[in-house]
Amino acid sequence: MPAKHRVVVIGHTGRGNYGHGIDTVWTRLKDTCEVLAVSDPDDTGRAEAAKRLGISKTFADYRQMLDEMKPTIVGIGPRWVDQHKDMVLACAERGAHMFMEKPLCRSPAEADEMVAACQKHDVKLALAHQTRYSPKLQVLKEFIEAGNLGEILELRGRGKEDTRGGSEDLWVLGSHVMNLINFFGGDPKWCFAQVKQDGQPITKSQIKDGPEGLGPLAGDTVSAMYGMDGGATAYFGSKRNANGGRFGLTIYGSKGVVEILTGTLPSVQFLPDPAWSAGRSGKAWIPISSAGVGKPEPLKDSSPDAGNHLAVLDLMAAIEKDREPECSLEEGKTTIEMICAVFESQRTGGPVQWPLKTRVNPLSLL
Repeated sequence: MPAKHRVVVIGHTGRGNYGHGIDTVWTRLKDTCEVLAVSDPDDTGRAEAAKRLGISKTFADYRQMLDEMKPTIVGIGPRWVDQHKDMVLACAERGAHMFMEKPLCRSPAEADEMVAACQKHDVKLALAHQTRYSPKLQVLKEFIEAGNLGEILELRGRGKEDTRGGSEDLWVLGSHVMNLINFFGGDPKWCFAQVKQDGQPITKSQIKDGPEGLGPLAGDTVSAMYGMDGGATAYFGSKRNANGGRFGLTIYGSKGVVEILTGTLPSVQFLPDPAWSAGRSGKAWIPISSAGVGKPEPLKDSSPDAGNHLAVLDLMAAIEKDREPECSLEEGKTTIEMICAVFESQRTGGPVQWPLKTRVNPLSLL
């Protein structure tokens, strides 16, 4: 392993910028990482990024930066997903590992290309689904595996349900929820879903290019059901402007309920009630911290940089031990498949099975 990883950062001001701190996280890792350069087609954004990172070397073209700087790790910052595939292929071809803003890409077909490239060139990619790196999640995973929740029966998630509610919410924020469903419920086997606009099934005339490079988009309401190979059924829903603080995932087991929000140190609570009703049972919700069930939280930093820091530490350990990162490229691919399966079920009018046969965005075929 190098004494220090050679790091460069890719941004694109005005088209996803630098994500949620994909640039600044490296300032926490000065003992193990040296930031060499930043790329950004926007002159002003590039100068501001260089100032934030305390570097002088900048590029307008990220491919030129990769060729000249020969990094071992690249931070891929833009939130706009239409750029992700090309950036990942360019990094993989040059043998560089990656830490990238989510969601992974625009379609299963793009995910297939990204997986093939990273496997061919033996590089790792970690996605910035910050909740997956939270120490609380590992405590919860062990708690569930010890049988404290009993048999997992259902997983229910919802998006933020703000002005992006519906299909955009499914992509941008639902990706966090889908990743958690995959983590706790196993791999999906089938999906049955409806996508509606103003109470009616979406039509071809309502499809338009979505924001942030998402591609074809339609629908202000999403209702989806999944069969998971762990035996449980998972649900996801989002309705525009129905926001009420429900963003997250609830896991229902035969012995109780766990509620998980999102973030570096998310709220995680356990209700030891098989009836799933604190009102009826009189039982109280028990907080779960990184120290354990019912114990106070010893960690204080819940900032995005703290979550990214944990993710990058995990990526470096994955490189050193030749294992997959905690939130890996394959998991990102599954998340994209779960999202696109919603639109495929709407398009075909019935359940869809894994492996998904339709690899493009199904709305492009409606």
